[in-house]
Amino acid sequence: MHYREREVRRVVAYDCEVLVIGGGIVGLSTARALTRAAPGTRVTVLEKEPGPALHQTGRNSGVIHSGVYYRPGSLKARYAVAGAAEMVKFCAEHDVPHEVTGKLIVATARQELPRLHGLVQRGRENGIPVRELGPAQITEAEPEVRGIAAIHVGTTGICDYGAVARRLAELSGAEIRYGAEVVRIDRRPDRGVAVRTAAGEVVRARVLVNCAGLHCDRIALLAGDDPQMRIVPFRGEYYELARPELVRGLVYPVPDPAFPFLGVHLTRGVDGGVHVGPNAVPALAREGYDWGTLHPGELAGTLLWPGSWRIAGRHWRYGGGELRRSLSKKAFTRAVRRLLPAVTDDDLRPTAAGVRAQAVLRDGTLVDDFLLREGPRTVHVLNAPSPAATASLPIGREVAGRALRMLEAAGARR
Repeated sequence: MHYREREVRRVVAYDCEVLVIGGGIVGLSTARALTRAAPGTRVTVLEKEPGPALHQTGRNSGVIHSGVYYRPGSLKARYAVAGAAEMVKFCAEHDVPHEVTGKLIVATARQELPRLHGLVQRGRENGIPVRELGPAQITEAEPEVRGIAAIHVGTTGICDYGAVARRLAELSGAEIRYGAEVVRIDRRPDRGVAVRTAAGEVVRARVLVNCAGLHCDRIALLAGDDPQMRIVPFRGEYYELARPELVRGLVYPVPDPAFPFLGVHLTRGVDGGVHVGPNAVPALAREGYDWGTLHPGELAGTLLWPGSWRIAGRHWRYGGGELRRSLSKKAFTRAVRRLLPAVTDDDLRPTAAGVRAQAVLRDGTLVDDFLLREGPRTVHVLNAPSPAATASLPIGREVAGRALRMLEAAGARR
């Protein structure tokens, strides 16, 4: 009798099979992939904001990246190339505003030519159509842009990622709870996870998926896993072009291979406006969209992480240039004029900034690829900045596959 009573006490009433933390584009893609791969699987998504995709997803420049920048064989290369084609198809099927525009990557100085030629080779290795252009062809494509050489990448496009995320939420088949900030996680490898929200709700699941973006390292620590990285937030500040007729499409500089940032670029969005930016400066909070937003605890966490100081020591010169462009509109304008000589200070109007959730290792290494790790009954997405929106559909399938294998291992799938 006592034995049976102990067995009854061990029975757990699960609210769902898989609990996803984070209602950005990766979390919602994962939820959709779970219910598509295993119909009938109960999935719950917890999102602390009142709606989906209000941070990285909803604050980027809306570019569908081709995958030309990324190391062949890397997750970024594989998922961006596949994801770009899938994203265009998804947008077309679900009436999400989008366009395949192509883009120019423009060299403005001779020392950039080797890096530009390297991108040609990398694009071809990744299976991306790349065409080389001279100065006259640059002018033909973009009359106001100046450069000594360029490449045209035909598979780049634009879309409304906020609209994509909202459509994914509708299609997910999941229960999505907004205003549900996670404050505590109790994980027991033999039984599953119990998550408590700030409102006092408790959600029990067999498997946990961490897609918390700017807060993913904090969620990993709450679950009892050492992610061996920390999110260091970098704010990207944008301007809007008062004379959008100066730019026809998408124009990028040749990126610095030492950094995962693509430099100040020109992006004509689906609404016809042209965004200019971003730069990349340290944010004083994980959701620090301006210099006036300061979260002392989060800033202290960034400063206490050894990798932050090692980044600063190695890259102070690069960082100094970014800070100058943040604090001085004239400095920002000078950077833009390298590509677009006709632009003036008066052409640039401040618009909404974004924050990049950049994973940094203890030794100061900026994690360059997507980073997925597993713990007992848990899958963590620990580095998914750009091009994660482009790659969100294949990333979601990969994460969902790992979660479903965990369910199988636990004997939980039905």
